[in-house]
Amino acid sequence: MAVQFMAEVSSNHNADISRCLAFVDAAARIGCNAVKFQLFRLEGLFAPEILQRSAMHRARKAWELPVAFLPAIAEHCRELGLAFCCTPFDLRAVEELAPHVDSFKIASYELTWPDLLRACAQTGKPVILSTGMAYLEECQNAVKVLRQAGARDVTVLHCVSHYPTRPEEANLSCVGTLRQACGCPAGWSDHSVQPGVIYQAIFGFGASMVEFHLDLDGQGAEYASGHCWLPEAMGDVIKQVRCGETAVGDGVKHTTPSEEAERLWRADPEDGLRPFKTVRQTFVGDG
Repeated sequence: MAVQFMAEVSSNHNADISRCLAFVDAAARIGCNAVKFQLFRLEGLFAPEILQRSAMHRARKAWELPVAFLPAIAEHCRELGLAFCCTPFDLRAVEELAPHVDSFKIASYELTWPDLLRACAQTGKPVILSTGMAYLEECQNAVKVLRQAGARDVTVLHCVSHYPTRPEEANLSCVGTLRQACGCPAGWSDHSVQPGVIYQAIFGFGASMVEFHLDLDGQGAEYASGHCWLPEAMGDVIKQVRCGETAVGDGVKHTTPSEEAERLWRADPEDGLRPFKTVRQTFVGDG
């Protein structure tokens, strides 16, 4: 089964609806299957004590996605054949997203909040769960909460919540660990911006989904953090992955159609010279 690529817009939309739709265009153009946004209100994301004391956290108010943008984003995704996914950061956001999204994504930081897990599961839509910073038991517990609340389609993503992620800390073998321990498809949420890490996640450890942060032009709010891909770079990665997928085959060792004519030009069993003697007898050269 082909790996699913999901472009994470995060806060790079700059609260501009035209830019939001341009992200959808870019995701479709480079071969993604889905595009993901985030819906939060600052007051529902951080505790009041933090906002009172931290100008840096208060500045994230500018990163909010207006709820009014959701219908247009959803419609544009449908037009281009992309799944529309979004991360809710509070219970109100789940209700606002439910009429529009194809799936929900739980961020790593909210993996520990069972009420949010249950609210997403109870919509009946697929749920994708990021697992950065978590121990295996915490991941298993979150999946259990989702399933007990009615989720039937759950995907867990191995993730390292450091931006950007160093390849030596990626620990990609956890993709297989999560798949086995949680009993559901597992993938990789990339913050490394390294093609080799993505290739290893897919072909080395069977990631069924790759989520990555996308920026259009280096002007997004999060681009400077160093964990966002530009479209052309990720487009090349996706092309290489699709090429690799076509090369998998069926595992049966046989002559391919393109090899058939060459079979008779192998070394003859009797004298070790090419081609087979039967070919030599009828061979017409060019002088």
